[in-house]
Amino acid sequence: MAAVIERLGVGIGWRPEIDLSIARLPGVEWVEVIAENLHPGHLPGSLVELRERGLPVLPHAVSLSLGGAEPLDTRRVEHLAAVADELDAPLASDHVCFVRAGGLDAGHLVPLPRTREALDVLVENVRLAQSIVGRPFALENIAALLEWPDAEMSEAAFLAELTSRTGCLLIVDVANLYANARNLGADAVEFLDEVPLERVAYVHVAGGIEVDGLYHDTHTHPVLPEVLDLLGELRRRTEPPGALLERDGAYPPDAELAAELAAIRERLGGAEPLHHAKRPQERLGAAEPPAIRGPVPQAEPGATRERL
Repeated sequence: MAAVIERLGVGIGWRPEIDLSIARLPGVEWVEVIAENLHPGHLPGSLVELRERGLPVLPHAVSLSLGGAEPLDTRRVEHLAAVADELDAPLASDHVCFVRAGGLDAGHLVPLPRTREALDVLVENVRLAQSIVGRPFALENIAALLEWPDAEMSEAAFLAELTSRTGCLLIVDVANLYANARNLGADAVEFLDEVPLERVAYVHVAGGIEVDGLYHDTHTHPVLPEVLDLLGELRRRTEPPGALLERDGAYPPDAELAAELAAIRERLGGAEPLHHAKRPQERLGAAEPPAIRGPVPQAEPGATRERL
């Protein structure tokens, strides 16, 4: 059955450091928040004000470790569910990864081996998480430091089977696709050709920088034209319900954030901003590929796992 979600438009990741900027930026139609940073019953006032203005607020988790072989920590999922309830969010999300193993926390998002066995574990955990969250649930592709050997399927095929078996949605992070193309030699355009774009809930866009031959998906630098090119490639294939600018540090002046939001909107076709008074619902919905293939691993510096 085809998924139905809200048409979101262009948004930005809400962070306390730029909460006042977000409130005055033109054309911001929704925000995404890190679920682990919020506490139900004690939402920041600036976030409450955005909700009162009618902007959807979507919680994005970074710690569920849905691909981990250990039993799912349902307390973390229950927290995500409580935050989503508090926000009256149209959907909740996390990542295709694991973050814990053997009692240790990796401190960042670790890619999964693309094997049938790993997929079975992920599917079981996603189904359990869905039963707790009780609303549409989306999972994001990550930027990886490494690829496990003996992969049995491509990343796009892995995600396609995941969505087929669980009914989950996808967040396609084009910045992560670019990082993996640069560092691991992945083919980002081929990914867009193969992944089930009809399952896309929204898109992430972020900046990074190359250091010593490696591209770092920092979320603290401007969005590269090549990342915007990938957003354009995705748009040529489908119209995503939404796109989100992520920024996690070295926050620029409002004018620079507004320019990046405008560039994202332009790549999506220049659609007029939505007005979310009633939050209308819509059904979820090539050309010359950018030259973005490359060499080996990526780093995601910073305090939050969201940078992946």
